[in-house]
Amino acid sequence: MNTQETISHEGIVTKITDEELEIKILAQSACAACHAKSACGMGEQAEKILTVPRPKDKDFALNQKVNVRMGIGQGNKAAVLAYLLPVILLLAVLFVCLGLGLSEGLSALISFIALIPYYIVLYLQRDKLKKRFEYTIE
Repeated sequence: MNTQETISHEGIVTKITDEELEIKILAQSACAACHAKSACGMGEQAEKILTVPRPKDKDFALNQKVNVRMGIGQGNKAAVLAYLLPVILLLAVLFVCLGLGLSEGLSALISFIALIPYYIVLYLQRDKLKKRFEYTIE
């Protein structure tokens, strides 16, 4: 990956298994000014735990500092799945309910309830989604 096309964060290895590494990433003050913060999602959080496939050609130790990279395009896909599609679903259900003559309160409640199946499907597809979002460790 070209460094111009990636989002990079420094993290600390917190758990090591044969297959995966768990890495704790702390958002830094530079995140507020970063051009890619909307794709990355780190601007809203102080701490995030990532589970990353363990590279076979490198050794890691607990509390080791590492750089985790992700393509900006992948970050954008994640933002669409996590933020844009749910908002579109919420608004679509809201307008349909209002068009059917339901009260605003009931329409809003139904709209929020409609998000439950969406997030359940995302949760059930988490293993498939993990394969689509590729992190690299330096």
